Amino acid sequence: MADHSPIAAPGAVKTITSLTNPTIKDIRGLALPKNRKESGLFVTEGMKLVADAVEEDWPIKILVYGAKVADHPVVKRVATTAHARGGDVLEVSEAVLSKITRRDNPQMVVGVFEQKLTPKSEIQPGPAGVWVALEGIKDPGNLGTIIRTADAVGAEGVILVGDTVDPFGVEAVRATMGSIFHMKLARMSVEEFKSWRKGWPGIVVGTHLSGKSDYRTIDYDRPVMLFMGNEQSGLPDDLAATCDHLVKIPQAGRADSLNLAIATGVMLYEIRRDKLKL
Repeated sequence: MADHSPIAAPGAVKTITSLTNPTIKDIRGLALPKNRKESGLFVTEGMKLVADAVEEDWPIKILVYGAKVADHPVVKRVATTAHARGGDVLEVSEAVLSKITRRDNPQMVVGVFEQKLTPKSEIQPGPAGVWVALEGIKDPGNLGTIIRTADAVGAEGVILVGDTVDPFGVEAVRATMGSIFHMKLARMSVEEFKSWRKGWPGIVVGTHLSGKSDYRTIDYDRPVMLFMGNEQSGLPDDLAATCDHLVKIPQAGRADSLNLAIATGVMLYEIRRDKLKL
């Protein structure tokens, strides 16, 4: 992402209506994985999600909002916070928002945030803590939905193993519905995971075609890592071998498999069954 001069004074708002503005081009460029990787930034859309991120102390670099919501109290609060944290604040036309979001009816608020990943040395599960490890996930909607579900059940974080899709891509962020700002995320290579997993203080449970146990028969009252594999091929054998238990989810109909995000949700709600109360 190009280096632009900061807004002249704290509290100042820069107005942009040009579709060719360099900053707008840079924000649009964050749709590409290589630009997100180089810059360490990503985009999130929507007033609530941007406000949630700011409230969770995610470092905001740029706040963009449409002129029609300039006086909204949430926008004013987020703009004040963004200024205080050194972020740029841009008021733009709806045409510019459409260009940024690639939508005809765009969200009126967009935030550019710094990416945050948890070092593996800082993954310290609680006595009954739950983490989800995902290997080779390709669908950003699946990844985002899993992050959202992990948040919903009170899991502590998600570990991305190997060649897993970028959680900071626009589709994945949208699918999390804001949970990306509440969950710890870590990333490891396959070899890093194999080595690090040896120090895991609880059990590792994976779903696998060769699983012999019903997923409802496992004692989950300890730190649990749920390990789920790629949408098409599941966990490869070498990673399945790192699991203490390989389980199956029984099926009665004619479908030959469950969607990955659904299967992960079924597993997480069973693991957390005794911890979730209305």
